[in-house]
Amino acid sequence: MLSTDRLTVLDGDKILPAPARQDLTASDRPALIGPLDTIQVDVFNVPDLSREMQVDASGRIAMPLIGTVDARGKTAQELASAVETALRGRYVRNPEVTVNIKSSVSQVVTIDGQVVEPGLYPVTNQMTLLRAIASAKGLSEYAREDDVVILRTVDGRKMAGLYNIGAIRRGAYDDPAIYANDVVVVGDSPQRRLFRDFVSLAPLLAAPLIAVLQ
Repeated sequence: MLSTDRLTVLDGDKILPAPARQDLTASDRPALIGPLDTIQVDVFNVPDLSREMQVDASGRIAMPLIGTVDARGKTAQELASAVETALRGRYVRNPEVTVNIKSSVSQVVTIDGQVVEPGLYPVTNQMTLLRAIASAKGLSEYAREDDVVILRTVDGRKMAGLYNIGAIRRGAYDDPAIYANDVVVVGDSPQRRLFRDFVSLAPLLAAPLIAVLQ
């Protein structure tokens, strides 16, 4: 492990850790419901209670009989269980509720730098770095595919991984998973420059470089 006033390189760590649940305000794997997401709530045999709705900015939904329910940070199944519990005390016998996330604005990854279309993109349960870059229409013509940084918060710590897209495509190491709230930067950037003194310590053809940002 090597440290400076800016980052700590984790010697021997070749995988950027997955974020802990508390690191995510909107989503993890499995997907959590976040503010302004659109969901479908279906109550079996009670069509008047079944509806598509948008989670409000505070992370709540409103339903007849039960009023407001906190949806933020819940999986679809957890929210369905919460609605069932609330309905059970409001004259609905043995309610059966299903919840589906129709669209999400809270589960996104930021893709920046030398890609064709930088921006915010939805995160799926199977998203990887290569798939994220493909979502942004791929690398730009002169992109530096050996300078790709993933920024992530893990257990409250700011972490980063430096990757080589060419090496991943050649099978030199695994295509890393991408999670909601990650920031992917392709090519030169202030984040990339933090690694300039350390690139020689971990040849990118062999493994990515993982660090804790201070």
